This record gives sequence, C-alpha cells and structure tokens, in this order.
Amino acid sequence: MKNEVTPKDKVFQTAARLFYQHGYRAIGVDTIAAESGIGKMTLYRHYPSKDDLIVESLKDSNQLFWNNFEQITKDSPTPREKLQAFFQALKDYVKTPECYGCPFLNVVTEYPEADYPGHQVALEHKQSVRARFCQLAKEAGATKPEALADQLFLLMDGAYMASRMFGTKNPAVQVAETARILIDSALG
Repeated sequence: MKNEVTPKDKVFQTAARLFYQHGYRAIGVDTIAAESGIGKMTLYRHYPSKDDLIVESLKDSNQLFWNNFEQITKDSPTPREKLQAFFQALKDYVKTPECYGCPFLNVVTEYPEADYPGHQVALEHKQSVRARFCQLAKEAGATKPEALADQLFLLMDGAYMASRMFGTKNPAVQVAETARILIDSALG
C-alpha cells in the first residue's frame, strides 16, 4: 500500500524546504500555500501561525541532525574517530548544492530576539551539540574537553556559515582537516 502524503505533510515539507533555501522571513504563508498546492485555510488548520510552522521545521531539523549524527558515527569505534567522522561528513555536506548552511543559525540571524520560539529551539539544539562534543572529548581523554568542544563547535558553525555565504565552493572544504588538527592537539 502506497503512503499518501497528507495536506499537513505537504505544507510542512514545502515550508521546511523553502525556509531552509530562502530564509524564514523571506517566505510567507501565501508562498507556502501556493508552492504546496494547499489552501491557506488548511495550512492554518494545521499550523495556527507561521511561527508554529518554523518551530516544527526546526524540531524536525534537530531530529534529522541527530539521526544523521548517529548514522555517521555508528561505525567509528572510538570517541576520537566519531568526532573525525562527523567532521568528514560535514566537509562532504557543505560542498553540496543541497547545503544552505545551518537552519538553526539561519533562524537566529533572522530572529535575534532571545524569547522568539524558534530562537529557543535553535539554542537548545546548539547546546546539545556542544554537550555531545564535550562528552566525546572527555571520553577520548582530552585534558580540557570543554575547550575542545568549543573549538569544534565554532568550527562546525563556521563551516555552515561559509557554505551559506559562498555556496559549493567555500573555505569549509578544510573543516575535516582543521578538526583533525584540533583533535590531535587536544588528545596528543
């Protein structure tokens, strides 16, 4: 039996794609309705506001990030190799036309207000990424795991921003090698 895409799913998928490619403020409800082929009344029945749609999109991006993280690192036997595998995959991703940066960085640049619901989702995501880097750094034996986590975190976000700014030919192609140098330096 074929899985049918519901109107809610179609609205969500269209909005998430448009937000990621063009920005959250640049895409309005009219554009989402037109691109999805779903009427505005149906859209508002499922998502009472554009902010609700943004938050759901970010929550989905968070889940996708962690699913990808686990998939990327599952065959790496050591914490060091898990970190290196993540940054190798990041290098590969930021060189693709499908990469428009980081949806969490994108939303906080457009909605810098700390109390904006999307900003809060982005902040929680970034805190959890930094915590995972710190955990892996500790497990790998870093003497200053917080410092290594901060360095890797900044490197990751810099790679995402370079991709958003420069497109496929960007300086983030060095991200895996730079991560290796930082990890080797911190772990000896």
